[in-house]
Amino acid sequence: MGVKDALTEKVEGKGAVKLTKSMSIADMIKAMEPEIKKALPQVITPERFTRMALSALNTTPKLAECSQMSFLGALMNAAQLGLEPNTPLGQAYLIPYRNKGKLECQFQIGYKGLIDMVYRNDNIQTVQAQCVYENDVFEYEFGLEPKLVHKPAVKDRGELILVYALWKAKNGGYGFEVMSKEDIDLHARKFSQSFGSSFSPWKTNYEEMAKKTAIKKCLKYAPIKSDFAMQVSNDESIKSELSVDMSEVVNEQETVVEADYKEVTENSEAESSQTV
Repeated sequence: MGVKDALTEKVEGKGAVKLTKSMSIADMIKAMEPEIKKALPQVITPERFTRMALSALNTTPKLAECSQMSFLGALMNAAQLGLEPNTPLGQAYLIPYRNKGKLECQFQIGYKGLIDMVYRNDNIQTVQAQCVYENDVFEYEFGLEPKLVHKPAVKDRGELILVYALWKAKNGGYGFEVMSKEDIDLHARKFSQSFGSSFSPWKTNYEEMAKKTAIKKCLKYAPIKSDFAMQVSNDESIKSELSVDMSEVVNEQETVVEADYKEVTENSEAESSQTV
């Protein structure tokens, strides 16, 4: 019996525990512990999962108004990726989001969480992103002899104008991406459905989210594992089912699939042939 079937049976009262809409998240996790335990990675116990849930609810009380299963689905996404949601670490975020007329919980990978995930790829030696301000010295060129020079101003750096990201592989290959602030904002409005939400990290951690955007674009030709692309596909998703692999669960959010995800998938096997 799958997790969804087990949940249905319990909701219908056929199981030992009946779930209700008025049940607290903590009680729901306890009632569904056998099913949740099957989907959790070994390093995370149901008890730690419960603590993560309560911590996220304490940080963002509005999450308590979201549908229970979308909240658990988002939390399971974070757990399976080994990311702590809604903490100062900025690894991942659980965001209240109105989807198809009802309040649901959206899962979003944070900048630092994406960095952690990239370093799980053995071929990657370095990955980083930086913001460029109007008084910084910044030069870059693409082509057969690429160039990237950034000398931050010591003080009075001015307004944010550019964001760049780079990666370097252990075999010496490397790549970088440069995006203007206008490009970042246009990209976010087009592909981040929660961009305008008051709970979005774009409101509280704009620079980190801008860096994340640049990193995702520069990884198109990096020598990353194919399962990394599947994991990244969980970003900015709403899911109301639990699975041993949350990347296989259908995203229920009304959104446009970001082209970068497809490009990462298509190029994940290309590796050094696409490096500079």
